[in-house]
Amino acid sequence: MKTYTKILTLLIAFMLCLNLASALTVRSTSDNTFKPGQESQINVEVENNFADDVKNVVISLNFKELPLIPTRSSEKSIDQIDNDDSEPFSFLIKVSQDAKPGDYEIPYTLKYNFNNSDKTSSGTIGVRIFSQPDLTFSLSTETPVIGSKGKIELKIVNKGFSDARFLSVNAISNGFTLLSESNSYIGTVSSDDFETVSFDVIFNNQFPTFDAIVEYTDFNNQKVSKSLSIPIEVYSVEKAQQLGIIQKSNVPFYVGIVVLLIVIWIVWKAIAKRMRLRKSMQKMQEMK
Repeated sequence: MKTYTKILTLLIAFMLCLNLASALTVRSTSDNTFKPGQESQINVEVENNFADDVKNVVISLNFKELPLIPTRSSEKSIDQIDNDDSEPFSFLIKVSQDAKPGDYEIPYTLKYNFNNSDKTSSGTIGVRIFSQPDLTFSLSTETPVIGSKGKIELKIVNKGFSDARFLSVNAISNGFTLLSESNSYIGTVSSDDFETVSFDVIFNNQFPTFDAIVEYTDFNNQKVSKSLSIPIEVYSVEKAQQLGIIQKSNVPFYVGIVVLLIVIWIVWKAIAKRMRLRKSMQKMQEMK
């Protein structure tokens, strides 16, 4: 009984090995890395590992629920593949403009006839939709006046198809004094979105520049570093008052009014005192 079981096990193992060795195999022969909106080609090769020829070979790709569209046919065929031979098949596809970058699997179905028997097998072909973040930067300021406390706001716009992750901004003082932390962590700037970060400063001269190092992680988990140097327009106090950026102080005017009122009160008190003395002297003269 043990011998029979052992023989049966060996026979099953042999048959499995034979089936694995004798089959039609599908493998991709192209890079299969695409960008959103791009039209490209997927090249696959079907290899006949059977001992005999196979006939009526048909391979079809299924793009359902994928951001990929076949621009021609999603199905290719050939009359025969000889044993120990292979045949190439090409599929022209277009990636959707709004496709989210990442790895995708395209299911395929392979049909063929071997020894007058119809066979079907299936599998997947891996593709990668690749895109990098596309960051643009702009500045706005609050109270850009020499010697005044103000604010610098950096706006980061991601025009790319993939997110910029773990983003941080390290500001460097150049013509201004930083009152807040120089390093600010933002996190993720999503595709087709923006984030802002602000710094409290005192502007020291009329021609400062906002220098900074921006670091983030891209689609391939690679760390990217960008250097920024953006000029800032700063005004003198007089020019800022002319432009209405700051209001002219009314303190001297109010101080002048108070001083004038005090002077008027003092003069009035002095005049009133003289008038009382004069009246008093006239009464004394009349009594005499």
